[in-house]
Amino acid sequence: MFAMRILGNILFALTIIPILSLSALADDSVEIAPNGSFEIPNAEATWPAEWSGVKVGGSWETEDGNRFLRLKSPQPGEMVMLYQEIKLPTDVSALKLTWKQRVSDLKKGKNSWFDARIMLEFIDDQHQKVSPTPSAAATGKDTAGWVEREVEFLVPEGAYWLKFMPALFQVESGTFDLDDISLKPIDPAPLREEMERKAQERLAKQQTDAAKRREKAQATLEQWGSLIPNGSFTEQTKGLPTAWGKMSGDLSWQTEGENTFLRIHSSQPGKLAMLYRTFDIPAGTTALELTWKQRISELKTGKMPWHDARIMIEFQGTDGKKLAGKPSPAYTQKNTDGWVEKSKAFLVPEDALTVILMPSLFEVTSGTLDIDDLTLKPASPEPLLAAAKLREEEAKMREVPREEPNPANWPKMLKVVGNRVQDTDGNDVWLQGVNAGGLETLPQDKQQIKSTVVAIDEWKANCVRVPIKDEFWYGQSPYQNDGGKEYRETIDRIVNLAANRGAYVVLDLHRYRAPKQEYADFWKDCATVYKNHPVVLFDLLNEPHGITWEVWRNGGFVGTKSGTDESAFLDEEDKTKNQGFESIGMQALVDAVRSTGAKNIVIAGGLAWCNDLTGIAEGYALDDPTGNGIMYSWHTYHWHTDWEKRVLPAAAKYPIFLGEVGADIKKMDFIPAEAQEDPYTWVPDMLGFIQKHHIHWTGWCFHPKASPIMISDWKYTPTPFWGQFAKDALGGKKFELKRTR
Repeated sequence: MFAMRILGNILFALTIIPILSLSALADDSVEIAPNGSFEIPNAEATWPAEWSGVKVGGSWETEDGNRFLRLKSPQPGEMVMLYQEIKLPTDVSALKLTWKQRVSDLKKGKNSWFDARIMLEFIDDQHQKVSPTPSAAATGKDTAGWVEREVEFLVPEGAYWLKFMPALFQVESGTFDLDDISLKPIDPAPLREEMERKAQERLAKQQTDAAKRREKAQATLEQWGSLIPNGSFTEQTKGLPTAWGKMSGDLSWQTEGENTFLRIHSSQPGKLAMLYRTFDIPAGTTALELTWKQRISELKTGKMPWHDARIMIEFQGTDGKKLAGKPSPAYTQKNTDGWVEKSKAFLVPEDALTVILMPSLFEVTSGTLDIDDLTLKPASPEPLLAAAKLREEEAKMREVPREEPNPANWPKMLKVVGNRVQDTDGNDVWLQGVNAGGLETLPQDKQQIKSTVVAIDEWKANCVRVPIKDEFWYGQSPYQNDGGKEYRETIDRIVNLAANRGAYVVLDLHRYRAPKQEYADFWKDCATVYKNHPVVLFDLLNEPHGITWEVWRNGGFVGTKSGTDESAFLDEEDKTKNQGFESIGMQALVDAVRSTGAKNIVIAGGLAWCNDLTGIAEGYALDDPTGNGIMYSWHTYHWHTDWEKRVLPAAAKYPIFLGEVGADIKKMDFIPAEAQEDPYTWVPDMLGFIQKHHIHWTGWCFHPKASPIMISDWKYTPTPFWGQFAKDALGGKKFELKRTR
């Protein structure tokens, strides 16, 4: 099967190569090219009839009574071309093009293909290109007077027109004379037979060459223990790492002590700085593992999210062409703390002969990427195949049928009554659920749609908090080109699915530090869309921090912050935007929502990353004379203490919404490890605290990559240290509070 695929590729390639024929069967009675001798003039007698004009450098010449077409270069580098579309008969499978040409004073241009040539291309009846395309009939030197030329080629299915384009292609100088152009149908059988013969020969050669290269790759692996020879750069030849040679431009060899390593440096913003290396693969290799050390410094990413430090990986087949399947790149978007070890395993396509490695600074603004100790070895495919199978299963599970709104199933609208939340019938409602994270990070993510359904139907949540971003709402991400339409439709689907299941949705503006005017503008838009929708609540600002209660409530200048930084996940640009501005205050966000006429409950997060609500009980509560009331949001994780002090005084007066809560066995790198308690002791007590004080809550996070994780995969398998406890609590299990923190 592999050989047949290669043969198919070769057959396809050969159809685009004009073949000089000595025995083609031409039908002399059918001439497709009109007035190919150029003898018949147009009505004005200024140009040959039925031929297009030439914008620059073209003339209709006479010599000893013979008329012909001339293309002459007026100045170095200028394109001189005749463009003619020739309609093809419907039953033509092969063509023979003959002509006379005379080339004089030719001096080729900057590139090898800047010469005298006839370019041919097929298009369909809609003027769309049809492949394969015949190769150009090129001439790179003067001819000895007039010479006859001919080419034969197959006509692809669907071709309606032949674009005939003789040209002096950006030459320095020259004259290209053409005459007696003839285009006639021929028997395609000889061309196809010749094509198949050459394909077989090329396939045999490719297979022989590939076998030798695979043997050599195996020898390299045995010698170096890696398919990358001298990947540590320790062995030297003439002062340079053996098998690597001299580097130039943005690439250089560096030495620190006795260690030699490769440096890739961004010399100018937006420029690609990259090392390109190919390594052949031994026979029978189905998976590879790449390991390396890297050190990244002074990195500032570029205009697009993928403009960062990365190693790109591609494959070539035995025919030298790139293969479609390729692993995702190994990328980094921030500086490293010195040298760090990295690895990436990936499957190898069946027909791959060569792997291409491209460590790069991909159009970054600035930065330096140091690389050392590169190894590439065959690996076991089983874990990778299992992961691929899991992704396929998850993709199938992701599908959720669209549903029409069914208001008969929708829950009643909510309102704040004292420190309780009630529906319009006066029934107490206790909001409990999960955070369906992801839409705050990737605007094209759709997993949250499925997450909403699973959380309600299978985990028995009656509330789903959905983190969103104003930038994506307006379609301002590089990933978006529709003004945010698809993003808003995704949010709409989530709201409708939850409503049809009798559950509520908290829309969380996932921003930080302090309220800004652009957040108020967003809430005016969002509140207008969901004004008085019975299931929607508005979480005004995810995690305020680093400000006073006065600024929190009423606004004021927000400067630089100090103390423990829980924003390690933010990039430097976002951190910079979160300081040195005039905040409008949380009350202004409440007022923005109410200005639309929306009465939906609003949720206001406290200070210290939403972990401190003390100010709410000390005079900084917000005013809401026209709406259904305010809940106050608390966030707490397994390194936070002083539960009662930070939340209970406010809980005595107002309903508390614990918008984010959770614990993970994986330590957060921005919090001291010793401060992070074991989830197996922390989680039961926190759930006991929630239940004892009737605190509304949504666990963080219903996403296998957003720690603390409640699920381990997109099959929604609960994590034993957090997700299972939360699922049990949502199902009605009671937890004992043994001690607070």
